[in-house]
Amino acid sequence: MKNTNPWWLWVTGAFFGILGLMELFVDSGEKPAIVEYPMAQLFMLFTLLLLIAIALIVQSIENVMFQTLSEEAKARYLESKSKKWEWTWARKTYARLMGAKPIEAEGEIILDHNYDGIRELDNKLPPWWVYMFYASIVFGLVYMLRFHVFGGYDQDLEYERNVAAAQLEIEEYKKNAKDLVDANTVELLTDAADIKAGEELFTINCVVCHMADGGGGIGPNLTDDYWILGGGIKNVFHTISEGGRDGKGMIAWKQNLKPLEMAQVSSYILTEIHGKTAANPKAAEGEIWSGPSAPEKSAPEEGVPVQETDTTSVVMNQ
Repeated sequence: MKNTNPWWLWVTGAFFGILGLMELFVDSGEKPAIVEYPMAQLFMLFTLLLLIAIALIVQSIENVMFQTLSEEAKARYLESKSKKWEWTWARKTYARLMGAKPIEAEGEIILDHNYDGIRELDNKLPPWWVYMFYASIVFGLVYMLRFHVFGGYDQDLEYERNVAAAQLEIEEYKKNAKDLVDANTVELLTDAADIKAGEELFTINCVVCHMADGGGGIGPNLTDDYWILGGGIKNVFHTISEGGRDGKGMIAWKQNLKPLEMAQVSSYILTEIHGKTAANPKAAEGEIWSGPSAPEKSAPEEGVPVQETDTTSVVMNQ
């Protein structure tokens, strides 16, 4: 007997169903369980072979049982197997929504109009269209009552709410995206991991000019309160990013370091080097800087100018 059952369909469906259940209940982190665990691969291979074996066994049993039937029973069985599956509920629902008359019943709705042998039918509007029209009337009434009678929110208020929500999302994103900082938005980092990373970057890139303790060599002393281009996290970040004075300052590190790395180096300088005592400090250069994040001990000496700086803007003394 020719088997008309597409056994491979239910084998495939059962296989992927079991695979989905395994992925649902087996915790494998970011990777799929079948990729993370070799045992899962063996299990699914065994499952596939078992499903195929079950399908073949069922087919064999069906063929054997078919041979035991009488010729009349065989004919009825084959007829039942050849019937196509039909979704009766969907077909009836579609017919109700369309509301169309079958061709055999068109004589009931033919009008007297006759144009060169062309007869006009008095078809009603499809029920689905009528239902949508009624729904739009209900929606319009609700909308009018809410926004024009009872004073619901208007477009301006909706815009302000959306902008406020977007601003909160942006702020939350910036908290977790430190590489978006620049000289205007950078803040002093105090996390131990950031300070450690800043120390490593300072050792690799800055020690050659500023010494390991920040006392200064080719570059200026970083331990005192004198700054050539301004102190504070914003000014130090800007100096590292854009470089020092033209022709005699350090290079711009923005091509070599990421914004987060420059923020880490700047924070390391201000928290671990500035204010410490260097072994062989270089003579002071620049001016004493007194700003919102300057140490409280900083005090101008007699005859020394004091540079007052608002760290919301970057000082650029060329």
